[in-house]
Amino acid sequence: MITASNDVELQSTIQQLVERVDALEKSAGNNRLSIGVMSGNLDTTIAAFIIAMGAVAYDIEVDMFFTFWATAALRDPKKSPPKGFLDKMFGWMLPRSSQALPLSKMQMAGMGPRMIRSVMKARGVKSLEELMKEAAEFGVRIHVCEMSMGVMGLKEGEMIDYPNLDYVGVGSFIQMISESKQVLFL
Repeated sequence: MITASNDVELQSTIQQLVERVDALEKSAGNNRLSIGVMSGNLDTTIAAFIIAMGAVAYDIEVDMFFTFWATAALRDPKKSPPKGFLDKMFGWMLPRSSQALPLSKMQMAGMGPRMIRSVMKARGVKSLEELMKEAAEFGVRIHVCEMSMGVMGLKEGEMIDYPNLDYVGVGSFIQMISESKQVLFL
């Protein structure tokens, strides 16, 4: 038999539990992953996108911050905005696109990237370009470091068309990190 006293006690317990759950949810932060991509290597960039897509599969929001050598993976080889001499020099030295990225190991006189792409295709693993397209479709956000772009002589007009791509300073990335449950640097 439920009495008025038991009912008040039950309501009080429920209210305490609701408050505790609210506090835990607030302290846990967003369901968000921030990935700092610093390497300009094919295998590292592929890994970054595979991790991003794995997180998306678990309903985790993903922000990727591309800085220094990693920015070359976002270049569109069909775009060539006007540049000064020094910026052109950097452009000639950097890979022109994700298709031109080197491997971190086993270059094999330039054959390594082609070989790993061939093995991946034969084994049904998506290419970097397919992963990038899929990431765009699933709302993965890409943030490109403005300072790195300036240092490397890259221009916004030569970057890939990607629906969730913007150009930010490191402060914006620090803000993203502070709002994320998980942070990775590759």
